[in-house]
Parts: sequence; structure tokens; C-alpha cells
Amino acid sequence: MDALKPRDPAHIGTYALLARLGAGGMGMVYLGRSPGGRLVALKVIKDEITDHPEALARFRREAETVRAVRSAYTANLIDASLAAPPYWLATEYVSGPTLSRAVADRGPFPADTCRKLFAALAEGLASVHAYGVTHRDLKPQNVILAPQGPQLIDFGIARAAADTALTQPGLAPGTPGYTAPEVLLRNEVADPADVFALGATIAFAATGRAPFGVGEAAGVSYRAVHEQIDLAGVEPRLAELIQACVAKDPAARPDAAEVIRRCAVDSALVEDEFYRPLSGLADAVPAYTPTRLPGPHDLPTATAAGPSGYTPTHMTAPAPPATVEAGGRPRRTSPWLMAATIGLVLGVAGAVTIWLLPGDKGGDGASARGGGPSSSSPGPTKSDTAPSGGGTKQGGPRYIEATKPSRDYWTPDGQAGSCNLPPEERQQYLLVSVVQADAPDAPMGSALTGKIRIKVWLKYAESTAKPYYVSVSVKPPHEIDANTGQPIPGSGQNLSLGYASKPVDLFRDNQPTTPKVLTYPDDFEEHVEDRTFKSIPVSRDPGSWTVQFHHVRGTKEYASVMCTGFVGK
Repeated sequence: MDALKPRDPAHIGTYALLARLGAGGMGMVYLGRSPGGRLVALKVIKDEITDHPEALARFRREAETVRAVRSAYTANLIDASLAAPPYWLATEYVSGPTLSRAVADRGPFPADTCRKLFAALAEGLASVHAYGVTHRDLKPQNVILAPQGPQLIDFGIARAAADTALTQPGLAPGTPGYTAPEVLLRNEVADPADVFALGATIAFAATGRAPFGVGEAAGVSYRAVHEQIDLAGVEPRLAELIQACVAKDPAARPDAAEVIRRCAVDSALVEDEFYRPLSGLADAVPAYTPTRLPGPHDLPTATAAGPSGYTPTHMTAPAPPATVEAGGRPRRTSPWLMAATIGLVLGVAGAVTIWLLPGDKGGDGASARGGGPSSSSPGPTKSDTAPSGGGTKQGGPRYIEATKPSRDYWTPDGQAGSCNLPPEERQQYLLVSVVQADAPDAPMGSALTGKIRIKVWLKYAESTAKPYYVSVSVKPPHEIDANTGQPIPGSGQNLSLGYASKPVDLFRDNQPTTPKVLTYPDDFEEHVEDRTFKSIPVSRDPGSWTVQFHHVRGTKEYASVMCTGFVGK
């Protein structure tokens, strides 16, 4: 729970706002109080996505789903405004920590507590399934450990059996590591997919570790499809039930009723000695001093509906940034760059995309409790190098400069293509989008030309320390002649950094989950010592272009955190 920001409204509808609870892919979640004193969680859709019919349809469907499912295991819908902007819905406020936070604070749960939690959540799923609804995003962040028992929250992508899926082709609902193989491969969503997520969630509770490891979404999802879940150290009987729930074949998984039977609990979870104190981890509700009377829909525009982001599942922190060697090499035909290592592609067209590795075939949300403009191309200056301590000077570095050759590149194999090396520094919550500026809805895998729009943002506002500077480099397929700006015939693989953007702080304007937008070639240049080279049009060098994302600490101190690419024509 966070304090309200100056730009936040004082009221939404007739509800006085008390605090920020969190955020999701569609908007901000606030803690509110009704005129009669009832606490509610208010989810407000972002103004900037209200013009997207699919987003509105998903938000309205969430409201209808929560309205339809009346269960002791879910937060009930109290109020909603869905006819005209601003769009919002209010649900019961559930006091208690998320399962993710509880594990982060108290460590893995005892096996007996896990069995009771297993049974309670299975009972909750059975209740939801009885309404003909699948949750589709069960995970530790969407389980509140309330004093009265666990609560399932966030039905942002829940779906009734008769509904038409809103998921776009090539995209899979859910969260990597908790999304079932049949959903990833075939977008086949049914009750067994929730059972898979339940098993993965209990595995997390029992181990304190991500069930299929950490890293890029593509790698985590690949392991969920092809590899075994991490159950090292789990009590054998509990591990056996978890293993059954995460069977690769959905037909082999037990249903919720069978899970309850196999848990064979003999006492209530709320009486469990480990579970009972967990409710004390809940944030205290802040006091509220009214400053003005509420209007009927008292909500400012654009900036008020805050950024997206879940409270992330607790995991081991990523390794510290790799440092680039100093001492640039003079340019002849093109500059040489640091070897920024590359991982699998994540994210296209503004959505969290679950990519599968080559050879595979196959076809968000905010909790009820919570848990830009293009940059301009900078000129070079030697004074921007980071201090020896590694931090950036005030305002951040103005550009990045290559220091050694890079053999990193993207190839268009498989559905999403791939990069040839893993990243130097893990940033699993970085989201990116690379599309043609004048055809952003072109089918995935289409060749791009003209101007390229690149977006970068964080999925979770809490996923890294601020500031967090990112520079994007765009590398043509071939070496480029510095004098003519033309590809050098027969030059082979391009070993340069390519053209890089000015580093941008993802926490700029305190909105790390709002996409920062760059346009190639407008916002990109190449810097070598005291010289600056303008970027070339994509059409000048058709073929496989590499796009890398670097965490920047100084002009010559940065590390690759993600890579993607596109075929230019």
C-alpha cells in the first residue's frame, strides 16, 4: 500500500480515496471508503487505453465476471461505472498479504500448511468453476491470505466457457511459470489450466522459488512446456500432488474436488499456527482527512489513471550489472561495440507475449488488494562517462558508446526469432514492443520498413531500483561505411553496436510502467569518441536487424538486458 500522489484524485464517484493498492495492465487500484465507511478496492482503467475496444471489452468482462461469481473465496463486486469514461469498478477490500509477500517475508510454508492452503484454494477454484468461469491467472500475487481464509483476486483475464477469447493470435493469457502448456501452445483454456496454476502456486509456497525458474518469459514458458517443475526439498506426499496438478497433459490432472480429497485436511487453515499470524503482514489502513466534496466522477485525465504492474513474485535478485571495458577503438568503416549478450525475444505490439522456442507448435490484471514522447538524439560529450563508483551523473548519461566488437545478433527463426547469446544482466520485468510506426497492427513476423516505433517499460513498478536508465541500440545486418552511409558489400556480420538512443530513465515522471516511446531512425545515433554518425533508413540495408536493450550506468558502462529484432525491407 502506497500513499496517494499529488496527481491522484481525492474521490472516485462517491468514494474517498485513501491510498494506492497497486496497479495492473489496464489501470490503477486504489483503496477507497464509501460514504457509509465501507472499505473498497477501486480499479480505474487508464485514460490512454479507453479508445481501445478490446481493452474496454476486457474491463467490462472483468466486471461482469466478478459480479457473477459470488463466493466466500472471492472479493464481491460492490459498484461499477462502465457506461462512459472514467471507467471503474469497486470490489470488497480484502485485508491481508499476498501469498507472494508472505513467502518473501516469512519464507517457504511448512508442508502441512501448504496442504491446507492447497485444499482451500482448490475449494475456491471449484466454487469459481461452478459458475462456468476459469480464472486464467492464478499465481502467488493473486492470492490474498485473509484472516477468514485465502481469497482469489484479479479476474482481469478470467473467462466464461461460452465467451469468445479476447487474446490475440500469438499471445497467451496468464503469467509465465503459472500458465499451462496447452494454453501456451494452443490457447486452450479450461478448468485444468487453473489446476496447473494451482500446483505451481503451491510449489512456490513450499519452496520459496519460482516453479519453473526465472529469466525471460520465453525461457520460463519453454520450461513449463517441456521440463519438470522445481520441487527440490518438498515433502514427498505434497510433491506428488503438486506433480499431478502440473502434468503436461491436462487430461492427466486431478480436478479441484480430487485435489481436496487428496489433501485430506483435518483442521481449518485459519487455525493453522503458521497461517494465523500472516494477516499481521497487512498494511494498516491510512487515515483520511477530507479536503473537498466529491463530484459524481471526480477523476482527472490521463496522468491520474496510474501505470500498470503487479507486485512481483519474490525471487532472488538479479546479478549486478556487468561492466563494459574502457578504451574505445577508433572507427574505420563503423564503430566497434561491447559484446552485449542476448536472450530470447519478449514482447511485441504493447502486450506481454509468451514466445515459444523454435520448433514448438501452437496456435494482466490488478489485484483487489494490490501487493511518451520520443527522446531526442543527443550530441556526444566525453564528460558523460559515469563516475568510478558506477552511478550516473545527475540527469543521467546522454549517450552510450561502443568499446569492443559485438557478435550478438538476432535471427528470424521460429515464430519470434531468437538472439544468439543470453543477456548479461537479467531484467525479467522489462517489456518491449517493436512495430512499424505507420502499421502497428501488422501481423506478427511481417517485414518492417519506414520508421520503426520502439517502446520500453517495466511490468512492475517495484521490479527494480530507480533511476533505471535504458538505451536501445538498433543494428543493421551489415557493416556501414561511415562516409557514404551505405552497407559495405561482403562485410558479413555487423560487429558494431549499431545506432543507439539517448538513455531514458524508465522512472521518468514516476511512471515506470508507462511505455517510453522511441522512433528509429529519428531518435538514434552512433557515437565514437568525438564523432557522431546519423542512423540510416531501414530500407538501405534489407535483412535481419538486431534491437538490444541496455541497462545504462554511464557512457561506457552498460549491460545488455534484452534483445529482439525484425526483418527490414
